[in-house]
Amino acid sequence: MAGKAFRSGYVAIVGRPNTGKSTLVNALIKEKISIVTSKPQTTRHRILGVLTAEHYQVMLVDTPGLHAGSRKLINKSMNRAAIGSLADADLVLFMVEATGWGKEDDYVLDRLASIRCPCVLVLNKLDLVKPRSALLPFLDACSKRHEFAAIIPISAVRGKNLDRLLEVVLSFLPEGEMLFPADVTTDRNAAFRIAEVVREKLMESLHHEVPYGLAVEVGQMQTRDDLVLVDITIWVDRESHSGIVVGKGGANLKRVGTAARLELESIFDNRFHLQTRVKARKNWSDNARALQQLGYEIR
Repeated sequence: MAGKAFRSGYVAIVGRPNTGKSTLVNALIKEKISIVTSKPQTTRHRILGVLTAEHYQVMLVDTPGLHAGSRKLINKSMNRAAIGSLADADLVLFMVEATGWGKEDDYVLDRLASIRCPCVLVLNKLDLVKPRSALLPFLDACSKRHEFAAIIPISAVRGKNLDRLLEVVLSFLPEGEMLFPADVTTDRNAAFRIAEVVREKLMESLHHEVPYGLAVEVGQMQTRDDLVLVDITIWVDRESHSGIVVGKGGANLKRVGTAARLELESIFDNRFHLQTRVKARKNWSDNARALQQLGYEIR
């Protein structure tokens, strides 16, 4: 009797900003692959999370939130990364908040009109739907917007209905070989992940426009026994933001550094020492050369 067929494939997760795409990837893999904050546009790059089990390997493609209205190069790069993830996808998960459909969701749906692979609508944040009976008419309304392959309500943050979502995902994936070693959970290297964790802590500690005007660049990295020494530059797009990032007497930067160090030590099982500095580069987010230096896709 033949064994169960092995399935593998790429699953692109798309949606407007702040619908919980990164939270879903982390919850399915049970590891922090993508950073998460309450602020929109936290995810700026296409990030691959790899979920491997005995009979399958799912490549989950976390993407920046698709959004209209900004002409900055960084926003164009983010949208390009999200749209680009659709080209090689075997399945698309379109994530919308279960609390309601908005104009930004229409914008994303329009971008999905030409895809050839199946599209599953994922209604996230089910835990926020009150009363729960309000979900049924919303499900019916969603089904009339597009011919989705399936509609699955979940709560990524609570882990609710994720088993059902995974069953549906696997049903659409083709038979295929394992594309990554079984112990690999992401295609991103240590430097990228370190920079992202630092940026997450910065975004959590800052308000207004400051979090959106900063970037983190990892320079030299050295390992001495079990201690990883990392040189980090925090870029801001206005000189006036440097002092805000540093904080009075360096307090904010110290808090950020401590929070990032503790999380990195948990992720990598190594001790870390982060040497940070803040530099200003006016309008770096609209400068092609600066964006390329920071690893953004510019074409």
